[in-house]
Order: sequence, then C-alpha cells, then structure tokens
Amino acid sequence: MNVVAIFDIGKTNKKVFLFNENYQIVWEKSVILAETVDEDGFPCENIVELSKWVADRLTELKELKDYILKAINFSTYGASFVYVDEEGKSLTPLYNYLKPYPETLLENFYPKYKGKKKFAVKTASPVLGNLNSGMQIYRLKEERPDLFAKVKYCLHLPQYLSSVLTHQYFTDITSIGCHTGLWNFKKMKYHKWVTQEGIMDKLPPIRNVEETIKIENEISVGIGLHDSSSALIPYTINFTEPFVLLSTGTWSISINPFNDTPLTSEELQKDCLCFLQNKKIPVKAARLFAGNTHEVQSKRISEHFGLPNDFYKAITYNKDIIADLRITNFKETSFNTDSYIEKCPFENRNLDSFKNHEIAYHQLIMDLIAQQVLSTKLVIHNSPVKKVFVDGGFSKNSIFMNLLAQAFPEMEVYAASMAQASALGAALSIHNSWNPKPIQNDLIDLKFYKH
Repeated sequence: MNVVAIFDIGKTNKKVFLFNENYQIVWEKSVILAETVDEDGFPCENIVELSKWVADRLTELKELKDYILKAINFSTYGASFVYVDEEGKSLTPLYNYLKPYPETLLENFYPKYKGKKKFAVKTASPVLGNLNSGMQIYRLKEERPDLFAKVKYCLHLPQYLSSVLTHQYFTDITSIGCHTGLWNFKKMKYHKWVTQEGIMDKLPPIRNVEETIKIENEISVGIGLHDSSSALIPYTINFTEPFVLLSTGTWSISINPFNDTPLTSEELQKDCLCFLQNKKIPVKAARLFAGNTHEVQSKRISEHFGLPNDFYKAITYNKDIIADLRITNFKETSFNTDSYIEKCPFENRNLDSFKNHEIAYHQLIMDLIAQQVLSTKLVIHNSPVKKVFVDGGFSKNSIFMNLLAQAFPEMEVYAASMAQASALGAALSIHNSWNPKPIQNDLIDLKFYKH
C-alpha cells in the first residue's frame, strides 16, 4: 500500500501519521518529549531530541512491511526559528515563543519603522514580542552578534525538520505570513526592516509548498507548512460556500478565508491578524489562548475536587446545569463586552462556590465560550459566512459545541470529525507528488449542532 507520512508537531504532542491514497490514517505514533531549558533557564523545545525522533521514525517507517513510503511532509506550530550553520546544525536552543521579550530592544526597534501601530498594521502582526518570530531573529542579532555571524540560515520549524531529511534549505509562505512581523502585506514582500537589519541574506529562498525534494531516489519530501494554514487546506478543497474554521488546540484560531479586508489597529489590539495561505492569499484570523486556559483551569478543578487531570472527558453537556448557571450569581456577562477578550472570567472564580466538579466545569466552558464568541466575531464581521466548522480538541467537547451553536443562532455550527486537519492538509498540499488518485470530496465528516 502506497502511503504518505506526515509529521504533525505540536507544542506538546509530536505525532506521525501514515495516510493511504484515499487519505485515511492507516498507522500513527506519538510522543511527548521532555522539554529542556535555554541559556537563561527558560523552558524550550529540545530540538536535538525532536530531530532525532523524526530521523528515527523515518527509519522505522521504511522498515514497515505493509506500506510503501512514497512521500513525507511536515506541519508544525509557528513562531519558532532554528538557526543553523553551514552544515545545517542548530546553533541555539529552539527558543520558546512565550519567553518574555526585552523592552529595551522593542524601544530600539519600533521607532525606526514608524512605531508599533503602523508596523503592526503593515505586517498584519499584533505586537507580541517573541510570538513575532521575526523579532526573535532581531534579538539574536542584537544580543549575540558573534553567534549571529555564524548563522547560515534562519529556518522556520517546518523547514528545519524537512532539512533534517533533505539537507536543503527553504522558506515557505505560510510560515512567513504567520504574525512574524517579517512580511509587508500591502506590498506582498518582506518588510524593508529585514534588509536594513542585515537579516535578508540569512533567510533561504521561498519555495512553493506543493513542491517536493527527492531523497534516496524514491521518497518525495515536502518543505512543510505552518499548522493553522495547513488545517485550512482540507476545508477549502471540500467547501466552496463561505465558512469560518475554528481550529482548536493550545490556541483557538478563528480563520475566515472569505474575509480579506485590511486589518485595523483596533482588530490588532484584540489579537486579530492575517496569515498567508499556501497560494499567497491573505486570510483574516483571530487568536484566543483557550486551549491553554482550559488546561490550566481544568487542572485547578481536578486538584480542588481530588480528581484525575482528565476528569472532564467523562462529562457531557447538561442543559439543566447551564440553565441554572445562567440564572444564578454565575450568570454570563453579555457577549458584547470587550473585557472578556483579555482574560477568562473563570480564573477569578472561587471553586468553593460550586457544589461539584461537573457544575464547575460547565461554568469554565461557558466562560471560554463568552471569550470565543467575541474572538470569532472579529473575523466574521461583514463577511457572507453562514457556517462555522470546529476542528481539533474542542470539536469533541459536547458542552463547548452546544454552547457555541447557541451563541451563533444565525449560523450552522458543525464539529468536524477530521481531527487531524493539519496533518491532512500537509498531505494534500503535496498530493501531485505521490498520489495518482483524484482527491475525494468527502474527506470531512460533519456533526451538526442545533442551537
């Protein structure tokens, strides 16, 4: 059986899937790698272990007797650069995008380029410190010039992992266009600061994500994609009517491929941004740290009530609990209040106020939904969208899905049972390199939620 292998690298889980020619998953493996720390003691990805895991999995995949490995591709989280020398070896840790950014560097940088507001609008990137991965390069150049001089290439994480197998170095447009601060969305080219700060020469050439490199004369290897852009591909292939995709994981990202209006500074302040699809088409998106909030707050519930961390998997939607919560002193704040965007209200709730863990968990999801609705509305604004598709972790959460449908009564809200959208998108992007069959139009199963 001919297969494509997709490495789907999240912040927590590292996965590899084999898809057959009908894009069904026929084999998979995952691992959670222990973090390491950078030179400042800040937790970060262990890039050496991750690279080794990828190389070891390739060896394992080639030895599987039931499958013929025809192609490989990568989908990874964004805002992460690997700095390599002439031989392709990483020179630094893979710095964590949550690491605090030095204020003095920001004060030096932005005035040179017309200030934070104008820069953010031009690059469609909210000012986010290390989450603007271009600023990570600037930091390395300013703080460690001797080391920066040894850097041959600054590689986005998908392209670095691809280079582990191909020893070739490229940049892909979906990684550049992901709140990096590197791209001028009006002129559709790198922002002038990249040249002025001496960084352009260290960015490898841009290559189309549909292209592949042959290794061992038989396996086609893609250059990889940013996971949010990759997750959109199966939907744009399968659906032509306007929709919003809510891609959920550590971040909940509302993506509207049918809204290409320029970002305003107000939208940027509410964590709205644009990123680039694989065809260089800008897509408006809004981010919410909902998966992370869910993880932290559900752990708080589990510790308070003496339950295992995954207690919530056994809880299903209970309309009576929701009704009670809506009329008690835990009533939701209106969906129209801007204050919800900043912080999840559940963080300030006293868990002693809840009779049991089930009620507390329903309140957590109510509070997350109040935030989510505001975030998603930012990208729906004045566009012809009538459908919302949810994929990833929250698509399996019946409380989340029911409350989301109630919050958008004018929309059709669906859970997509294709949970591996990022991996599937990466497989579809190199379809022509390995798969002789036409792409099917039934790749996504949808479950409709009534409001």
